[in-house]
Amino acid sequence: MEQNSGQEAAAAAAAAAAPDPLPQVPPSGSRGLGGIGSAEALAALGAIGRRLLWLLPVYLAGRAGLSLGFVVAGVALYMGWRGRRRGKERSLRMAGLLLSDEEGTVSSAAATDGLGRSLGKSDLPAWVNFHDVEKVEWLNKILAQAWPFFGQYMEKLLVENITPSIRASNSHLQTLTFSKVDMGEKPLKILGVKVHTGMNKKQILLDLTVSYVGDVQIDVEVKKYFCKAGVKGMQLHGMLRVILEPLIGDVPIVGALTVFFIRRPTLDINWTGFTNLLDIPGLSSVSDTMIMDAIASFLVLPNRLLIPLIPDLHDAAELRSPVPRGVVRVHLIQAKDLQSKDKYIKGMIEGKSDPYAVVRVGTQVFTSKIIDEDLNPTWNEMYEFIVHEVPGQELEVELYDKDPDQDDFLGRMKLDFGELLRARMLEEWFPLQDGGRARVHLRLEWLTLMSDPSKLDQVLQRNKTISSKPEPPSAAILVVYLDKAQDLPLKKSSKEPNPVVQLSIQDVTRESRVVYSTASPVWDDAFRFFLQNPAKEDIDIQVKDDNRQTTLGSLTIPLSRLLSADGMTLDQGFQLENSGSNSRIYMKLIMRVLYFDAPEVCSTPRPCPPGHLNVTESTYVGSSVDKSPRPLTASPDAQFGTENVIRIHLLEAENLIAKDNFMGGMIKGKSDPYVKVRLGGQKFRSRVIKEELNPRWSEIYEVIVTDVPGQEVEFDLYDKDVDKDDFLGRCKIPLRRALTCKFVDEWLPLEDVKSGRLHVKLECLSPIPSAAELEQVLMVNSLIQTPKSEELSSALLSVFLDRAAELPLKKGSKPPNPYVSLSVRGTSYKTKVASQTADPVWDESFSFLIKRPHAESLELQVKDDGHVVGMLSLPLSQLLVAEGLFLDRWFPLSNSGPGSQILMRVQLGLLISHHSGVEALNNAAAEENGESSQKGSETELCIREDGDSGSTQELRQRMPHAHSSNSELTDSPLGQLRLTVWYHVDARKLVAIVHSCRNLKSNAKDLPDLYVSLILLPDKSRVSKRKTTLRKKTLNPEFNEKFEWDLPLEEAQRRKLEAYIKNGASFMSRPEPIGKVHLDLSQKDLTQGAAQWYDLKDDKSSS
Repeated sequence: MEQNSGQEAAAAAAAAAAPDPLPQVPPSGSRGLGGIGSAEALAALGAIGRRLLWLLPVYLAGRAGLSLGFVVAGVALYMGWRGRRRGKERSLRMAGLLLSDEEGTVSSAAATDGLGRSLGKSDLPAWVNFHDVEKVEWLNKILAQAWPFFGQYMEKLLVENITPSIRASNSHLQTLTFSKVDMGEKPLKILGVKVHTGMNKKQILLDLTVSYVGDVQIDVEVKKYFCKAGVKGMQLHGMLRVILEPLIGDVPIVGALTVFFIRRPTLDINWTGFTNLLDIPGLSSVSDTMIMDAIASFLVLPNRLLIPLIPDLHDAAELRSPVPRGVVRVHLIQAKDLQSKDKYIKGMIEGKSDPYAVVRVGTQVFTSKIIDEDLNPTWNEMYEFIVHEVPGQELEVELYDKDPDQDDFLGRMKLDFGELLRARMLEEWFPLQDGGRARVHLRLEWLTLMSDPSKLDQVLQRNKTISSKPEPPSAAILVVYLDKAQDLPLKKSSKEPNPVVQLSIQDVTRESRVVYSTASPVWDDAFRFFLQNPAKEDIDIQVKDDNRQTTLGSLTIPLSRLLSADGMTLDQGFQLENSGSNSRIYMKLIMRVLYFDAPEVCSTPRPCPPGHLNVTESTYVGSSVDKSPRPLTASPDAQFGTENVIRIHLLEAENLIAKDNFMGGMIKGKSDPYVKVRLGGQKFRSRVIKEELNPRWSEIYEVIVTDVPGQEVEFDLYDKDVDKDDFLGRCKIPLRRALTCKFVDEWLPLEDVKSGRLHVKLECLSPIPSAAELEQVLMVNSLIQTPKSEELSSALLSVFLDRAAELPLKKGSKPPNPYVSLSVRGTSYKTKVASQTADPVWDESFSFLIKRPHAESLELQVKDDGHVVGMLSLPLSQLLVAEGLFLDRWFPLSNSGPGSQILMRVQLGLLISHHSGVEALNNAAAEENGESSQKGSETELCIREDGDSGSTQELRQRMPHAHSSNSELTDSPLGQLRLTVWYHVDARKLVAIVHSCRNLKSNAKDLPDLYVSLILLPDKSRVSKRKTTLRKKTLNPEFNEKFEWDLPLEEAQRRKLEAYIKNGASFMSRPEPIGKVHLDLSQKDLTQGAAQWYDLKDDKSSS
């Protein structure tokens, strides 16, 4: 104001100092200086006229003989409408200002009065309240850029598609038009995104905090009746969950999008035209509720919007309506200290209330009976709710006082089901928000869905002890996926029917949508039923025409059939009765037993809001417990531990294209080929073979895979060059084929090139929970191991990380934000971050490839903002001696609090190769086990590559001690040597493993220092010779060293192998052989890779 006054004073001074302007002629229609213009006169008359119009209702009421009360009521309605209208406009304006400068508003609030005082918590964006919610400004910029085009699409949709449908639906609406469709300039905003990881590896789950404060304007006109209506401004706020499922191994990677609101969003609409009446108090709440119910009917759980991204999407109904996560049984017991809302004589006499409760989970709503005139009502009612998303879905209980006009609000409580899932059962007094000192007593039970029919009798016996109203407790749940029907009978007029299906169990009936004009309809619907005793109930199915009078077929299925079916599931076509001879209906029926696996009663104190008493009470004697019971074992999902390992053998290629040409192509060169291998997001690259068109790699790669549709093993070949590598071709094998056949051995033609093919082998290894064959696995791996590949895995470790308890608090007694880092050797994973809790729940699983189970450990660290708050080191040798090779329990954490523990399931599975080419190992292992049944100790065996004592590539296994064998010791005066001689067909190499010697004889006074020298005859050159490392001061040396010779199988079978045991103690003289072994390889089956003991002979004796 001061600035404006100053400007006006300056302007006046300037005007006074300026010379007088020339006289001006007044404009037409106005009088001279000091007169009143016609425009001003008309404005004044208009204002007076509007004031007089206020008296018109009074005059009309008098003329009609009505009392003054009608006038007062009309004025009151108008004032209420006007106040409501202005409130909506103010709310839209404030929300728009907040969204337009979100960061500035939050920063300003934080800098002045603090976030909690200047802005309510509900007004703050999600990235302020929750640290694991991420801002996505880049996405908002994309939405802002695309919003005008979205407006064009909506205009086209409303005008070209919606308008004809509305006109055809009713003759009175044939002149309906959308006179204006403007989505405005303010786009939908994403205030934050939270990504849930580790819950299911076959899906991606996102929670989007959406907010739309739009200047949308949509006007509708029905010209026949001169009626106009519309919307000008809208608010929509809520949490939208987006599930990307299923993940496939092909473009577009995601098979479908599933979109829904976990909870009902908040909606506020600013009406125009005839619909202005909806802003009248009373009508406003009714209209908003009706619109919100319409939105909830297809976008709020359990309803989902499925958007397929690929054609022929399988199991669309199961994606749209998946099997529930669980069922929650809510016992509404009683309430206390409710507020009195019934008052008389203007509040001079205080009465009581007539309370009732509304219990809601998403769109599932139950209303209790009304208790007249009682501030401490007792209901003792029970309700059952289907729960799909945990965390996410909430239980809402609202209490009202029943009145003739509008019911008074008494308070509400909310509880996220994630808390109940952890405790399995809660019973306590919950304080009511906005209810003063009022509390409500609830007992909540989490019922697990089990596919074990043997649990049904136990559930039925327990249900008999439960007295519940208004319905008895359920023992099972039935999910029906209605797919399609075929060859339904035609109508009498030979017209195709409009079939609809009615499904009934006892007095509950569900109805599908109508499919018009077809005898082979596809419904793709899902239905759920609670069952009290499935052994005695039937499901009745009626296929009818849409008039509900003509029956096209019927079917009755005893639900007892599901109790004996595999997985309590029937997925088939059913012949319809009272229908055509070929009329069938296709359905999938899934039954699950509702099993309660928690202690009888649990009561957990929770902090009360300020001003409330923190009291925990129970109506049952002895039911108070200080803390919720912790589960004794982890609860992984059904997919845990079902991974397989694909072992990829990259062998060789033939007839590759020559890419290295010289002198402009006049001189043809060769190529330097290598291969890129891709599977399941992992990539491998082979070594480069110089100047070769028929290269041999003989490399092995291992990948952990799950049965996700569409995955492929891809091979790309390139020629290594100085600048850019040249393409030599590609090929691929569907992963499904390897998982089904278990073994694939093929020459694959190279695509996109003129010539060339690639030889590969794929082997699917399924983990076996048995340690009995560990020796065999380690021996096979040692034989097929190639020098150029990594050490092969002998087992798969699966870890399900459930939760932790009693983690230490931060300074200031604040709860931590814990996450877990897990590692085995060089492989590590990290869980999601649990927000502000000392008892986090992660519910995530991980898998590791294990090389040497005896020597490796699982290392686990619980961290908070990078600081370690707990540690655990679990040697995998503990799993080898555990029954079933798994541990499932609470593990104490070191360097943590005194009661800090972590709950997890850790299981090991051996990877047994049945296509390694080592055919005799089973028999050899069996014979060895038979020999070792005598007394003898076990010793640790380490196999080294090519006798390199410094090699890091060791393979450890447990083998019987040499003295435990009874193989003809008396017939070998010089001792014995244990050898394995085998031809590796894939690598085209002769392999020899020198294991050990026993009972050697020596004439020296001191114990000798021994080694073994190998010669591949007839070539005695240095190239064909190998020798082991030195073993000092022993007559029973252990070597366990591996040697290889590159040569074809035909040539290997023409060779002879001599092994000399020599004493290398003296460096002054030539080592003297203690004995030798001579093997004629033409007399041996080199495909049988069994270890054998050979008698030593004198070096001077003939072979």
